[in-house]
Amino acid sequence: MTARDEFDPLAPQREAAFFYGLFLRGHDIDALRQDIDVPRAVVDKWMRAPDFEASFRQNLERLYTYRKQVLAIFDGLVLNEQNRPAIQ
Repeated sequence: MTARDEFDPLAPQREAAFFYGLFLRGHDIDALRQDIDVPRAVVDKWMRAPDFEASFRQNLERLYTYRKQVLAIFDGLVLNEQNRPAIQ
């Protein structure tokens, strides 16, 4: 996530589309989900670190929310693909 992404409402969709393209090329779906997601336990561990400033902690929360948005969009794309009727 870059500073530009904060002002670009389509950034999560673009990033999800990137991962969806990898999925369509045969990459493992579970590996892609792990690449997208940031587990809450990891964020909580980072938040407890005493040497991080408050602004950095706010950025971590924004990062966590952003990654969850990307993951939800990606999962929606994959679900849509799996529910598509097969073309013969």
